[in-house]
Amino acid sequence: MSGTARTIPSADPLEQLPGDLMMWVLIVSELLVFGAGLAAFLSVRITDPAGFAAAQDHLHRAAAGINTVVLVTSGFLAALAVRARCGGRRGRTRLLLAAAALLGTVFLVVKGWEFSDAFAAGLSTETHPFFTFYFLLTGFHFAHVVAGIVILALIGWKDSPHSLEVGTAFWHMVDLVWVILFPVLYLLR
Repeated sequence: MSGTARTIPSADPLEQLPGDLMMWVLIVSELLVFGAGLAAFLSVRITDPAGFAAAQDHLHRAAAGINTVVLVTSGFLAALAVRARCGGRRGRTRLLLAAAALLGTVFLVVKGWEFSDAFAAGLSTETHPFFTFYFLLTGFHFAHVVAGIVILALIGWKDSPHSLEVGTAFWHMVDLVWVILFPVLYLLR
């Protein structure tokens, strides 16, 4: 036997998760909430597909497509920040996190414009069941983007490898939810 000690990988898959178990509990619970909302949306949509399609025509698909690119790019920058921190490049880590947060802010501005335009057109949660789900799901997601930007700012300030893993895991959940919301709300006919 050689003089180097071998590390035996843990058999417990929970110990292999990056970050913190409680963050993963939060992420899974948030995904379940969004999943329940989407399931309810799709269930109600079955009862009035023509009405949902007509209501959907009032949305700004191009703006939502741009927001998808913006948010996915932000998630990519957050992942690069983790890699930079593992390489000991704290300045680059902070720059990447700031860029990710800035793109999150761009997402909020575009989504805020969408909300404003919809309200100006007289659309609300009372207009049609489609808009009830649209405003609830995207509004809930909007709140998560705000929380994610705060988390990115905090982990940029205190950029330990552990906090980066935990914070970026949350940010990736926000990305994932939008990547599911976008086609279901804006494209599904």
